[in-house]
Amino acid sequence: MRQIKVNLGKRSYPIFIQSGALTGNPEFLRPLVSSDRLFITSDHTVEDLYGERIRRFFDYFSIPVVTLTVTPGEASKSLKIAEELYDALVDHRATRNSMIIAFGGGVVGDLAGFVAATFMRGIHYAQIPTTLLSQVDSSVGGKAGINHSKGKNLIGAFNQPDFVVIDPQVLKTLSHRDIRSGLAEVIKTALIGDHQLYQFLREKIAQVEALSNTELTESIIHSCCRLKARIVEEDEQEGGKRAILNFGHTIGHALESVTHYDTFFHGEAVCHGMLAALQLSLTQGLPDNTCQAAIELVQKLYPPEIPAFVSVDDIVSAMEKDKKRQPTGQLWVLLKDIAQPILTKALAENQVRESIELLLQRKS
Repeated sequence: MRQIKVNLGKRSYPIFIQSGALTGNPEFLRPLVSSDRLFITSDHTVEDLYGERIRRFFDYFSIPVVTLTVTPGEASKSLKIAEELYDALVDHRATRNSMIIAFGGGVVGDLAGFVAATFMRGIHYAQIPTTLLSQVDSSVGGKAGINHSKGKNLIGAFNQPDFVVIDPQVLKTLSHRDIRSGLAEVIKTALIGDHQLYQFLREKIAQVEALSNTELTESIIHSCCRLKARIVEEDEQEGGKRAILNFGHTIGHALESVTHYDTFFHGEAVCHGMLAALQLSLTQGLPDNTCQAAIELVQKLYPPEIPAFVSVDDIVSAMEKDKKRQPTGQLWVLLKDIAQPILTKALAENQVRESIELLLQRKS
């Protein structure tokens, strides 16, 4: 079993990575599971596929287990659904010694982490991610939140889990679209901090997407989690370096917002955001041939085209509501070279608009 420790003092926690972990002996979690009740939170799709498996896994500890399910999709990251989960926790006599298990993709992880952070001023929770995107990115780092009508993840908290268990075996039931959405975050990780992974993806992206090599899949997940863990250790609450993890997300989040969260998977929107960020990176010295090679890699994920109704003004307006925007302007994550990210506010409005215009004209 691969293991990474996220070193954050009293908030430190381990990440366990092993294919088949959820069908094996969970004794490795005994020091971390000492709750009076476990609340396994997932969506209906994950519950139908893996509900019995996860309950058998935690039955080992002879602790009462309650299953809570929500509707799949970004719409569940709302105050309304959070309140429904609060009601369920109260009805099932949750205490400050109870634990929420976020068992699902990024939506479930964000929602369950937010509820855990705010119920009774904070109860234990853990992440068991079931999508590639959540395994390589959102389950690590402690960001939890829900959406507001005026922006993505505007209501939230930093809430580190007690542990993360990653079982790549559950990825076998994902659609190709889900896998490619997750690979967007893998490519992002490579672009901002792992030149070796970037070169490998350029040559073997089809092999990676197939998920046919268990050792390779585990290795890539481990590389992504390790890099994110090191960045989070340096900057837990995104006061500086952690912002580089948002490469491609500024325009990506805006694109999700203007299409009402029902057109793109998160990774697909990030793909478009990375294409624009790579184009903008030319202004910061990114060599043209490097830029084009990176664009070609991102395009191999075939993100859906941006709907014709989306305008430059729509995206610019949505970016102005971004929670990371500062009074002195939008902070951009760009590349000077592969694995050499930079943070800058020194972009003229016409440069940004031109990059968005090129994005809207791009065809799959």
